[in-house]
Amino acid sequence: MDIVLSIAGILVILVGLRDMFHSLLHPKGQGGLSRGVLSGLWRVSRLAGHRFSSATGPAGMVAVILMWVLLQAVGWALVYLPHLPEGFSYSGVDPANHPNLSEALYVSLTTLSTVGFGDVVATSPWIRVAAPLQALTGFALLTAGLTWFTQVYPPLSHRRALALALRGMKDAGYAEALHEVGPETAARVLDDLSGRIEQAGIDFAQHMESYFFVEEDAELSLARQLPYALALRDSAHRSQAPELQAGATRLSAALDRLGAVLAEDFVSGDDAETIFAAYAEDHRRR
Repeated sequence: MDIVLSIAGILVILVGLRDMFHSLLHPKGQGGLSRGVLSGLWRVSRLAGHRFSSATGPAGMVAVILMWVLLQAVGWALVYLPHLPEGFSYSGVDPANHPNLSEALYVSLTTLSTVGFGDVVATSPWIRVAAPLQALTGFALLTAGLTWFTQVYPPLSHRRALALALRGMKDAGYAEALHEVGPETAARVLDDLSGRIEQAGIDFAQHMESYFFVEEDAELSLARQLPYALALRDSAHRSQAPELQAGATRLSAALDRLGAVLAEDFVSGDDAETIFAAYAEDHRRR
């Protein structure tokens, strides 16, 4: 039974570490458990009409970090449980007054948080080796959580800047006036827009959690402004100028790639138009 508990604890620890790795270090940035937590909160928010939409993304990330902490705490508690109370020295505490399970969880949490009150100290050689490893895991978890929060804001800034650019072009009637602008100038504008859209696709792929951040300001919402890029693409395709034709081709490819990322991970649709419409609907910005 002791071996079973230890093996179960190690498996729980590894599951949590694997999810952290896939969420923070893997190129796709998608841990299975993390995605489940974020998606679950998103569905709850959507059922509630996104009344607290601006808090959904941050709340989801906090929930994921708490899940990582819980997995590590429970996993290490299962490792310590077979060694309680014989494998520990107690100071000012009577182990008979505390159930072994709660005591194991207490030892795990104090070690994970690197608090170490000193009232319960490992004496078993195996536990004396394991406890510092858990402390290192706790320090890595704290660092990873803080780093994750700082990593999400550059993609959000890229997305907001793209939304504002599209909004400005829409207000200026750029799609309608595209044929009146010099072909070379218009082509440069389309190339710059294509690059920004490609960056948005990369951000969604590498920072899955950024999808669940909802903009309260419609002008900053890419879900609301993105359809205008389709109007720019169609307008450029109607031009006879080779420069605009080339710009339209690149813009179309960038939109298709962004649509493919959204369709793979978040919404459904057969083409860019339906995918972007589903994206806008999902964010209540249609």
